[in-house]
This record gives sequence, C-alpha cells and structure tokens, in this order.
Amino acid sequence: MDEQPNVDEPAAPESETAEADPLDAPAVPFLDRRSRARPLAESAFVRVVATTGIVGICVAIAAILGTQSIHAWIIGLVVSVVSVILAAILWSSRTL
Repeated sequence: MDEQPNVDEPAAPESETAEADPLDAPAVPFLDRRSRARPLAESAFVRVVATTGIVGICVAIAAILGTQSIHAWIIGLVVSVVSVILAAILWSSRTL
C-alpha cells in the first residue's frame, strides 16, 4: 500500500522549509543553569546579602505604612507576611 501525495495541495519549496527549521527549535533560556555549584562561602554570602535586601524592603514598607496613619498591628502583619514570603522564595532557590 503505497500512499501517494495529495495532488490538490502543492508541495512547499525546499527553501521555505529550510528557513523555518531554526524557528521551530525551542527557545534558549535567558539564564542557563550553572554548570558548577557555588562554593559554600559564596553561597552563604549571597544569601546574607539577599536577606538584608528583604529586611530593607520590609523597613521601607513599614515606613510608608507608618506615614499613612495605619494601626501598628497592620503594619506588623503586612511586614511579617512580606518578609516570610520573600525569605521562602530566597531560601528555596537552588541557584543561590
């Protein structure tokens, strides 16, 4: 049983199919995974710097909320939730 091509549909020229092949390939990610693991000291340093960034973000949120005459317990709640979420994202990262 040999299948014959459909005569109603013209075959695509080879030049068009050759140009489309690179576009069909999956996109290369912007950031590739590290080929080697970070040394322990470097990883600890990066996490400490990122953690101080989280503290800085939370202090800025508290300062902004404090100027808006918001109750102190709401400020504490918002800052605590934001810090826990950001710390969870930071410490769950395998690239740090």
